[in-house]
Amino acid sequence: MRAYIETMTLTAILRLHLLWFAVLVAHPAAGQLVQTREAALIQDAGEYARQYGVPAIEALRRLRAQRDSVAATDALAERHRSRLAGISVQHRPDYRYVVYLTGDHPIPATQIRVGGMTVPIVFRTGAKANRDRVIWAMTYHQAAIRAALPGAPSMGLDPRTGELVVIVGNAIAAADGGATAIDARLEKLTGVPVQVRLLERTDRNLDLHGGGRLDGINPDDGKRYRCTTGYAVSDGARSGITTAAHCLDNMTYYDPQRRATPLSFVGQWGWGYHDVQIHAGAAPERPLIYSDTARLIARPVEMQRSKLSTRAGDFVCHRGESSGYSCAEIELLDFAPAGDLCGGACLPTWVTVAGPNCKGGDSGGPVFSGTTAFGVVKGASYRRDGTCAFYFYMSLDYLPAPWGLLVDSGPDAASASRPGEILTAPF
Repeated sequence: MRAYIETMTLTAILRLHLLWFAVLVAHPAAGQLVQTREAALIQDAGEYARQYGVPAIEALRRLRAQRDSVAATDALAERHRSRLAGISVQHRPDYRYVVYLTGDHPIPATQIRVGGMTVPIVFRTGAKANRDRVIWAMTYHQAAIRAALPGAPSMGLDPRTGELVVIVGNAIAAADGGATAIDARLEKLTGVPVQVRLLERTDRNLDLHGGGRLDGINPDDGKRYRCTTGYAVSDGARSGITTAAHCLDNMTYYDPQRRATPLSFVGQWGWGYHDVQIHAGAAPERPLIYSDTARLIARPVEMQRSKLSTRAGDFVCHRGESSGYSCAEIELLDFAPAGDLCGGACLPTWVTVAGPNCKGGDSGGPVFSGTTAFGVVKGASYRRDGTCAFYFYMSLDYLPAPWGLLVDSGPDAASASRPGEILTAPF
């Protein structure tokens, strides 16, 4: 009964937070609702609770732990770097962090007190190659892997298994001896463990607040194209807004009331590991992103998550102009999409997030958790029936210098992340 009351209480609070409760304050410039850090996490926790079937208050604890545990898992990664195959977040049957290592020397389990809960950290051994070796093999042999198959595959590192994942269609696998035969051949080529995944899909790019609408007319075909704004940025002298480099150069920003603001194109970076362009505009009063489908609620951007600190299983959300607001798990790190989407082959620097919510027009939109910024959406992999298998984003680590993310410096931002306390030493 107590757990039921606790769950219902937070559910009620969740609804109030997302509508008109006091943690949403009117933005003086736009008269809109701006979330506090806690309200932003509560919104995302609602999605987490729905997807994993846990009480809303447990979902909130887990997302707090995800936010505040980065320093602790970074320290573990550095401590075990020579053996590290990957670190991942486990959501079922319980919430824990899993550190996968090469060799057979065991490491005792430990735990961390973070986000108001105690999270187990377990160590698995037996990985055939460490993370650095798999990434090097993927980078060095990417052209050879593409040449060895009748169709260009996408590929990436799965930190849960320590394997180089190569994604091919059923027809390619059947014509090339099946998944097992391709596994064996690519393992011999790369010298690292390979897992072939069968997926009939097509990788393609997805055709002032982040998560807003951009429209433009392509002079080559006269058609109107749509993209999504990402984050407010600055080069120290100018302010701007990001979107994807494969969007049109001349775009107009539309606010929720459909008022148009033409943007000034600064530049685009769209090769290898980049897919970002920047449009200049007036300096924003606060760096905000829309965090709901209807663009009625915004949240501040308070900090940035680096790619190196990102873990498989991290629960992140994105807001696209076509698909709206949705959340899912990070799946593959160091991902290279199929085809020539980066002015040629893409480098293995992208990060994938599970579907099923992505559509054309989401390009450039923000990927975030709470008030932490992760990246900007580049493209997606679609199944044959047109549904979204996963989308992939560019980490904000790759913003072109001297441009950098603008973050909110209000009083609520001072304690945006608190390091976890290791309760037992993992030696």
